[in-house]
Amino acid sequence: MPEVAEIIELASMRPDVNVSPAEYARLLGYPRGWVLEGRALELADWARSWYAQNGRPWFYARQAESLETAGDSIHIDGVSFTSKRLQSTLQQAEAHSVIVVAVGAGPEAEEEARRRWQQEKPDEYFFLEVFGSAVVEHLTTVTGANLCDWAERHQMAVLPHYSPGYPEWDVAEQPRLLALMKQMRKQSLPSCVEVLDSGMLRPKKTLLAVFGLTRHTDRLRRLTELVPCESCSFAPCQYRRAPYRRAPRLRLDAPARVGVLDQNAAYSVRIKALKRWAAERLTMHTANDGSIDVLFRYDGTTCTNLGRPLTFYYQVKLGPRAEGYPIQEQRCVPAEGDTGHTQMCQYLENPERMMTAIERDKPLAGQQLDAVLSWRREACASGCYCDSLSRDHKWGLVLETVHYALVQEELARDAEPR
Repeated sequence: MPEVAEIIELASMRPDVNVSPAEYARLLGYPRGWVLEGRALELADWARSWYAQNGRPWFYARQAESLETAGDSIHIDGVSFTSKRLQSTLQQAEAHSVIVVAVGAGPEAEEEARRRWQQEKPDEYFFLEVFGSAVVEHLTTVTGANLCDWAERHQMAVLPHYSPGYPEWDVAEQPRLLALMKQMRKQSLPSCVEVLDSGMLRPKKTLLAVFGLTRHTDRLRRLTELVPCESCSFAPCQYRRAPYRRAPRLRLDAPARVGVLDQNAAYSVRIKALKRWAAERLTMHTANDGSIDVLFRYDGTTCTNLGRPLTFYYQVKLGPRAEGYPIQEQRCVPAEGDTGHTQMCQYLENPERMMTAIERDKPLAGQQLDAVLSWRREACASGCYCDSLSRDHKWGLVLETVHYALVQEELARDAEPR
């Protein structure tokens, strides 16, 4: 393997954060081109201002000294990873090296959002939570742009970033990637980062990623799927090779049938599981007005009393496809005849309070279904409904399954002859 002429290493404790209003609105679940106004604009401005005063963003990037893609593994500085998608990208582009990157919005927004939730201020919670996610996306984009600048000056090109938890890269390898970053860096990372047993990062508004690096810039022109520009929103970049795929495009011909959902969604669970749940647990009925009635069956067990089985039904009403499938109604109730829910510890302590809490949970109400993709939830394997984390986790699974099922319908519709 050719030796690397220069090893790049970047780090900052307080990078400038200028989240694009359009990108923030997208993560909030609004349709493309939507301009916030009224209460929504007030909350968005508040979240931006709060973070500017209290947030502590950071990023770190360093080029690896060695890269091998032999067999079914990727070896970065001697550490082995398994990701068919990343390996294929590196091999197609004939990448000679990679740059490992870590970005974080810091724990401050996450902690403040939690406080707002506990104060029963869900609007403030949601807007600040989403702004933290927007900061992570922004830092990833700007770091990628900085790497593109450096690579261009050395007759190289940077490939799209990839992270554990993305399709075909098990999130269980996240601890290994974090350990590699700490090993590569002589000093500690700009901010403290931990990996939970689930593979999730703490603080959760943190991202670890790998950017491929190639000298064969001609291959990127032939293999358009390897061009990172299509997923990069950095508007002033002078090295753009392709349009940003989320940017509005001039339509000169008759409008084609375009999916209203993100068809390249990165779900929090495996596609295999979503496919099975969509087939076995989900039913959907489209009404004459285009709205969709959804019913999802959840089977779990209590965490105490020897794990009593329980069954809940999730009822969701979505608005028409043309409106982006807005979430209009939500309800979660025990199945008729179910007795397992009466054995949950919180139910035994106070049945009315327990069932009222379940009834009040209506996450993402009023937002388009795509909003579930940017809803950051803590992983929770608990089968019961005793705390908000476990209930959010289940609602996330339900809405992601619905999203997946509707995307499959979109794909099938796009494949039909016009």
